[in-house]
Amino acid sequence: MKARVTIELDELLQLKAEARGFSFLPRQPVHSLLAGRHASRLRGRGLSFEELRHYQPGDDVRSIDWRATARRGAPHVRVYNEERERPVLVVVDQRNPMFFGSRRAMKSVAAAEIAALAAWRTLDVGDRVGGIVFNESDIAEVRPHRSQARALGLLHEVIRKNHQLASPEPPTGEVSLNDALGATLQVAKHDHLVVLVSDFDGADEETRRLATRLAVHNDVLAVLVYDPLGASLHGRPGMRATDRGEYWEIPPGRDFARSFQREFSDLLDEWREIFRALKVPLLPISTDQPVATQIRGLFGETHPA
Repeated sequence: MKARVTIELDELLQLKAEARGFSFLPRQPVHSLLAGRHASRLRGRGLSFEELRHYQPGDDVRSIDWRATARRGAPHVRVYNEERERPVLVVVDQRNPMFFGSRRAMKSVAAAEIAALAAWRTLDVGDRVGGIVFNESDIAEVRPHRSQARALGLLHEVIRKNHQLASPEPPTGEVSLNDALGATLQVAKHDHLVVLVSDFDGADEETRRLATRLAVHNDVLAVLVYDPLGASLHGRPGMRATDRGEYWEIPPGRDFARSFQREFSDLLDEWREIFRALKVPLLPISTDQPVATQIRGLFGETHPA
């Protein structure tokens, strides 16, 4: 089956009906070559302080503020309300390495689908949604807002950069994953949910440092988009590959295939451990399966909502 090269707005709009049956709180540890076990630090909505008032019969004694009680000479309780909103920032990688896919869809298309599902689900639960969309030439910022217009603005930016990948002159420049994370830090200063959607091409020690800074004051989900051929490559006589404009011949034989898969696994194991130390889930999404089905499998609820 030929991989879809680009995606259109009507396809992302149709995913609105698929953005059900999951929340952004992982139901259980994820087991796979790509993700391994993770312990989630995601807290969901928190509690915001509303008022300090006199104790009333029926109040939970655990809510008594003993300092205020001693100071005022009468029992007082602290009243909290559940926070109604949590800004969600979807960081979407549309760089040239994402323009690869052997089945169903390019990684860049799968990333666009993930962004749409995240945006629609965020609006559905009443939170604000925005995003950072980037390629080699520039970084587009959409500030979080609780409106369909803002979600559409985010998806339009995703589509624009998605289509640039298939143009005769694809984007060029030096914008990196780290640049995008730096821009994310300027928006998500605290109490955001950051959904980072990328293949993590070019990730390095600076990536670790920036991810650490993000995770200190925000919840972070790292969504790793991968293609099965990128995890296991078997060379045949005459096969050639290209990487950033350089061409090379793929050696045939099992030794190369085993070596290729081992290096791929080692790299992912390294980043799995890095994110595990930050208590950030690293979630695998493959290009060869419907994205909505995979997300429901990772975040699924017992009953669709």
